[in-house]
Parts: sequence; structure tokens; C-alpha cells
Amino acid sequence: MQPVRTVRALAILPVACIAIALSTGCGGESAQSTPVAVRDIHSVDKGSFDMLLPVSGELAAQQQVEVRNKLETRAIVTEIVPEGTQVARGDVLVRLAQEEIIDRIKDARDKVNTAQSSAVAAQQSLAIKEGERSSELAKADVTVRIAELALQGWLEGEVVNKRQQLELANETAAINLARLKDRFVESDKLVKQGFIAKDEFERDRIAMIEAEAKVKQAALDLEVYEKYQFFQDEAKKRSDLDQARAERSRVEEKFDAELVKSRADVASAEFQLQSAKERLVNLETQLSNTTLVAPIDGLVVYATSIDSSNGGRGGGDAQPPQVGTELRPNELVMILPDVSRMIANLKVSEALSGRIRQGQRVTVYSDAMPNTAIAGEVTGVSVLAATGGWRDPNRREYTVKVALDTKPELGLKPAMRCKAEILLGRVEGVVNIPVQAVFRQGPVAYVYVEATGGFAQRQVSLGQASETQIEVVSGVTPGERVLLREPKPFEVVSKLDPAVFELAAAAPPNFSGAGAGAAEGAPAGEARPRRGRPDGAGAGGPPAGRGRPAGAGEAAPAGTPTAAKDAPTAQPATAAPAPAEAAPAAAVSAPN
Repeated sequence: MQPVRTVRALAILPVACIAIALSTGCGGESAQSTPVAVRDIHSVDKGSFDMLLPVSGELAAQQQVEVRNKLETRAIVTEIVPEGTQVARGDVLVRLAQEEIIDRIKDARDKVNTAQSSAVAAQQSLAIKEGERSSELAKADVTVRIAELALQGWLEGEVVNKRQQLELANETAAINLARLKDRFVESDKLVKQGFIAKDEFERDRIAMIEAEAKVKQAALDLEVYEKYQFFQDEAKKRSDLDQARAERSRVEEKFDAELVKSRADVASAEFQLQSAKERLVNLETQLSNTTLVAPIDGLVVYATSIDSSNGGRGGGDAQPPQVGTELRPNELVMILPDVSRMIANLKVSEALSGRIRQGQRVTVYSDAMPNTAIAGEVTGVSVLAATGGWRDPNRREYTVKVALDTKPELGLKPAMRCKAEILLGRVEGVVNIPVQAVFRQGPVAYVYVEATGGFAQRQVSLGQASETQIEVVSGVTPGERVLLREPKPFEVVSKLDPAVFELAAAAPPNFSGAGAGAAEGAPAGEARPRRGRPDGAGAGGPPAGRGRPAGAGEAAPAGTPTAAKDAPTAQPATAAPAPAEAAPAAAVSAPN
């Protein structure tokens, strides 16, 4: 039985081999003849495209107002508008407890009345003192004037009269003495002759002696007056005048001191009154501050919804204000962003910040409404760059402010995440292809052009680029068809000569020519040709229409290549490249 099995196996073996060969041949024919999907082919044409810079950021209100507790004392919330409410200017936002302030206002009014009474009394006392001063000074002036007149009358009247009397008495006594002496001489002769009695003679002699005494007395009186009495009387008169003047000075100084004190009392009373009034006004202002109203139209956002570094009530554990919440003085309660005028704060890398200009058009897409395009315009770029913090200290990003043309029905709110496309410029009338059709190996960029039996690898020189389209300076012509994905091995009918890659790698960098133009015209890394992808990777690339903004889904940030992986080194070409494919490698560079 064993030989029969061997013969049967030998008979079956050729049939199996023929079947396998036929199967393999049929399968290979099917693989070679598999048609390329229409979506993977692009016909090269000449046209225009926009250079768009995809960025991301967040929305913010162009204007927002802080609402703070204006009370100087503790404040208890008795009423508060719900967060998220759209309020109009003048609407009540918060009401605070008033009882304590009302009691303090009553006390302040009592103090104002008391201070006002004290001020009136002080002013009246001052007026009385001023009247007394005037009266007493007038009396003192009269006393001084009387003393002056007494001195003047004594000098010009009494002294002259006294001197005349004394001189007259002196002269009269002298004349009388001379007469009596002559009579005594005559009497002496007559008494000796016996014509008169002895007694009469003695009377004449006595009269003469008395006259001599009177002369001496008159001279002595004149001498005493001139030497003593005159100066004594003068000293008394002048002393009376000095005392009158001194008394006036004492009266003036006394009342001046009293007036200073009275004026100080008035000033103090008026200051106390002013302070009491200011305190009352302040308390009345505090009473009005117990009702916080909206200064502008806006959306109510509690401070607890804001990061504590921006003046909120604390971290994420802080409770939102509610009835019964005690507020600190000047504590931020809420903010009112005006959502009718919104802006977008977009983050742009330092490498691209120099290309942003005021007035550039921007299309913004909010994450809340990704299918709604919002037109905007660049209004400015921040002066300083923001760092990535300790997580990414080498990152430098500038904030681009974009004014948005918004409508109330969009319902945009601050802090909403958004993506945007900044229009950097427009490339007019150039040969362009989708960026997913371009591959690179080192400095060499190439495409796969449709050829007989498959696709041929062809070197291209690139120009300006956008996120989705890139200018081809040389290498392809309008009408040719390029592959939008990495070809399968059996689809490639010719490849570039390896010498092209070797020469390009050995050549020094060249920053002029078409490659430089691409660097100037395209956002860095967003339209950069790829270095090859695994089979079929191109099928999932973005369409040739509007590109997806950076940050959508899992897209890479600006500055990274579009392709996900490097392709293997190009194989030796099986056919010589066309003349257009032989452009110098030095003129080929990817957009920076």
C-alpha cells in the first residue's frame, strides 16, 4: 500500500505547483492593475492662494469693569445677581447690609449738630472779645492822650507861669529892699536930727530887714524851682504818660492773647464741624455704596471664577458670593465684561511675530461653535513675549490682539478657547499644489508625477506656501498630475538618481532663490514638505481646501513638520529624470 501513496503524491505535486503559479500570477497582475483613488491624485494648475497662519488662543472682552466692595467696614451681602446674567447699565448687582451704617449716620448727624453749636459759640465769644478789646483800647488811648496833654500843658503853661511868678517876686523883693534901705538911711538921719521918733526909726529898720529876707526868699524859691521842683513835676508828668502808654500796651497784649485763644477756639470748632460733616458725607456715600450697580452693559462673572492672581477671592476652593457672605474692604466681587465687543488673544511664536501687522485680516473659530467663522482684524502685538514657564522655559510667544466682528446671538464669552487663521498675504498666479504632494529627503524636495505605468519621482523647487498649498517654481507644469500620498512600491516607475541627494547634502546652505522665497512667504513648518510617509499615509491628509487651524484635534503646534515620520532613503532611479527634474539642489529648500 505504501507505493500507491507515493505514486499518488507524485501525481498531485505538479498540479499543485501549477495552481500556485497561476494563483501568484493572477494576484500580481491584480496588484499592478489596482487603480489609484481619485482623491489621491491632483492635477497641477496655475492659480492663487492665501497664506494663512494657524494659531490658537482665547476670547476676551474688549472692555471689562471690576465691581469691588467700596465699604470701609465689613459688608454682608443681602442680595446678589446670579452669575452669567446679562445686565444693563444701572442695574442693581449687589445689595449690602445697611443697618450698621444707618446707626452710624445718626450718630454722625448728632456730632455735626454739636460741632455746629460749638462753632457758633466760639464765633460769638470771639466777637465779644473783639468788642471788649476795641473798647478798652479806646479808653487806654484817651488816658494816654490826657497824659500827653497834661505834660504839654504843664510845659507850656504852668512852668512858664511859675517862672514868671518867681522872677516877679524876686524882682519885687529886690526893688522893695532898695526902697526900704533908702528910707532907713533917711530915717537914720532924721532920728539923729530929732525929726522922727526912735520907734518909727526901728520900724523902718525892721521893714528893711524883712525886705532883705524876702529878697533872699524869692531868690531861694526861684533856685529851688529851677533845680528841683521843675524836674520833680516833669518826672511826674512823664511818668503819668509812660504809665498810660504802658497800660494801653498791657490792655492790647491782654486782649490780643485772648483773641488768639478765641480764634483758635473758633478754628478748632470749625475743624471739628468740618470733620463731622465730612464723616457724615462719607457715611452717606458708604450708604449709597451698599447698592452696587452696573457701570456698563455686561455679563456677570463672579470673582471666584477668576484665577486668584487676578484679584479673586482665592483659589478654586473659594465659594462664590451669596446672601450672608462677608466681604473685605475693596474686595473684588465680580467683573462685567462687555460681550458685545469681543477680542481674541492669540498666541504666536517668536519666530512668526515679526510677520504680524496691524490691520491683517483674521478668521476666528470658537471651540464652542467650530463651524462658525468670525471675521476679525489685528489691532496690535504685545511688546514682550511670554515664556512657557517652568514646563517650557525656552518657549517664547507673543500675544496678538484681534478685534472681532461679533453679533450678540453668537453668545461668545470671555475665556472661550478659539482657533484662528491670520491672513499673512496672497500669492497670485503661480503654479501650486497641495502640500501633501511634496516630500523631501534632506534639502531635496520632490513629488510623484503620474507617468506610464505608475508615478515618477521628480525634484521640484518650491516658493511661497500656506498651510494647504505651496508654490512650485520649477519641476512640474500645469496639467500634470501628482500623487497626494506616499506611493506603494509597485506604483513607483522611476526614482531620482542618488547623486542628486548626495550633492544637495554636500552643498553649503543657500538662502537665496526659490527656497528663500518660500521661507519668506510661508508660515514656519506649517506647509513644510514632508520627508516621506508610510504607505497610504497621504490618504488621510487635509483636503486641498481651507486648512484646519493649528490646535484642532491633535494637530502639531506651529513650527513642526506636517509629516509624521521620515521616509526611507530614496532608492536608485531606474530612469533618468526629466529636464525639469534636474533643477540644482542648492535652489531647493523647504519653507522655514
